[in-house]
Amino acid sequence: MATSTELSLEILPSDPLLLILSFLDFKDLISCSYVSRRLQELSNHNPLWKRHCQKYWLLSESDKAQRNQSWKDLFREFYSDLGRYIEHYATLKRAWDDLKRYLDQECPRMIISLKDGVKEDELNAIEAQIGCKLPHDYRCSFRIHNGQKLVVPGLMGSMALSNHYRSEDLLDIETAAGGFQQRKGLRQCLPLTFCFHTGLSQYMALESVEGRHRYEIFYHCPDQMARDPSAIDMFITGSYFTEWFTSYVHSVVTGGYPIIRDQIFRYVHDKECVATTGDITVSVSTSFLPELSSVHPPHFFFTYRIRIEMSKDALPENACQLDSRYWKITNANGNVEEVQGPGVVGEFPVMQPGKVHEYASCTTFSTTSGHMEGHYTFHRLKNKEVMFNITIPRFHMVCPPFRKSVVRTGSASDVSHTSWNDEENSTDTDDYEDAEQGGLGFPAPSGHCPRRI
Repeated sequence: MATSTELSLEILPSDPLLLILSFLDFKDLISCSYVSRRLQELSNHNPLWKRHCQKYWLLSESDKAQRNQSWKDLFREFYSDLGRYIEHYATLKRAWDDLKRYLDQECPRMIISLKDGVKEDELNAIEAQIGCKLPHDYRCSFRIHNGQKLVVPGLMGSMALSNHYRSEDLLDIETAAGGFQQRKGLRQCLPLTFCFHTGLSQYMALESVEGRHRYEIFYHCPDQMARDPSAIDMFITGSYFTEWFTSYVHSVVTGGYPIIRDQIFRYVHDKECVATTGDITVSVSTSFLPELSSVHPPHFFFTYRIRIEMSKDALPENACQLDSRYWKITNANGNVEEVQGPGVVGEFPVMQPGKVHEYASCTTFSTTSGHMEGHYTFHRLKNKEVMFNITIPRFHMVCPPFRKSVVRTGSASDVSHTSWNDEENSTDTDDYEDAEQGGLGFPAPSGHCPRRI
């Protein structure tokens, strides 16, 4: 008669048990260590903790060698300091590392402006100062880097048009706390960014008050027709800090935002927005300017940057000069305006093989979106009587989601992309008036872009 064999962990080989343990998360691995001595020994196996160190803390073999610790000891050390952020740390640390790696190659002077991370007690003190809890992902990011010094250019992108310039710094936690708002219209809002030239900031709502959602990020936009200064509309730029920051970093490091004069310019380029006519290629990037826009009255300001390039393989006799531009501008209601005029922003560029000409201009819509298309008229340098058109591809401009002020609506409204019916359509312009600016206060949008065609 066959005898039964009782199986136990003590007689099972280590390799299959270690394989099973390798699928467990760190919490389950710790729990297993309390089951038996055998599992306690196996749970201390160094390679098991290597995976968790790499997953949660992005630690490498060189980090381990530098610290001269076991993987489990490394995990324990980081967890004791940053454990409350374990769901956020890897994502934000990777974003910071990617951004610094890119800036080191493209904008090295920005690296110098970054501040070292803060300690837990400093963040706790800030919470006590403002009387609000900071979201965990925001705290985690500032444990890695405490924003940047107040310098130009700002880390969070720039925008420039002749007499208007914006460059946003990522505020350190102390400066942000100093700008914490308790006034009506922006209650319990913390500034994340700041621009010296316009006074513009992006804010994060720390509580769900005045129609805002907790932790969403926005540009404030005062109602230009309200007598109550607390009537502030919002252009929404993020639902929470991690989304807001990592999406921006992704756009930067993947080349979505161009580097111009050692600055990150927040132009969005659609790769399909390119047209080639003969030897000349035209491509367009666009950007929305919240500081020059308003929800009420509806006035949405966009800038576009155009690149005109002549192929280096073009024949020298094909050299030409731009004479005029023609635009067909259509708003979201289908209203069309046609604009034509000499040159571009007062210039008449000469195009020769391999030459690139870039310029920026702007337009406004009374609707939340619209598109433009058209052509340039050139003449040959060798024969001015030879005229021809170069296609400008259609490009679309859409303002970010916005929420209307509860002061005006009387209740919290949904995020909107409403198209407004208004007699005013749009304007193609080479220039525009200065926006009203206000030091460290709140700038009001200029409201209108003059018609200079």
